[in-house]
Amino acid sequence: MGKTDRQVIAITHLPQIAALGSTHYMVSKEETEQGTVSHMSLLQPNERISEIAKMLSGSDVSAAAIDNAKTLLGIQ
Repeated sequence: MGKTDRQVIAITHLPQIAALGSTHYMVSKEETEQGTVSHMSLLQPNERISEIAKMLSGSDVSAAAIDNAKTLLGIQ
């Protein structure tokens, strides 16, 4: 769908889906006195590997998760 003059935006917690995108943004939320504020930042290639590894293994990122993230992204 995204390869034909269309833009697809997918919000996912699934690393297998996130790895398929051509661009990866990280969305986070912050609680302030005024309420909840959302932030969105474009990830660089090395940040993308780390973020997908976190999606695979949680906050304790293992070497195996990093290797798996690279495999999902087609980097080896």
